[in-house]
Amino acid sequence: MSGQVLSEVSAVVAAERQAELVTSYRELVAGPLPDGLIRTELLRGPGGRWRVQSLWRDRAALEAVRADPKLTAAPRLFRDVGAEPELTVFQVTAAQVGALALG
Repeated sequence: MSGQVLSEVSAVVAAERQAELVTSYRELVAGPLPDGLIRTELLRGPGGRWRVQSLWRDRAALEAVRADPKLTAAPRLFRDVGAEPELTVFQVTAAQVGALALG
């Protein structure tokens, strides 16, 4: 079993604020990322639902970020565009990674 966890922060974002969310996310991930963050992505779904999914080395790495208000980036991204975020944390119990085609 993996010690990795996946955090998911989601919210419904008003149409007129979605471009701002994307820009803010891109600016955020262009800077230094927290220790223990393996992967993160911004996902858009139907009905204005957006998610930031982040894969962490372990729960301790996630909790270290959550303990520092300056580092709780995903919830802040949503609040800054007027949306109320919801957080869910999943324990990674099995995983498979496919080969990437390099072109």
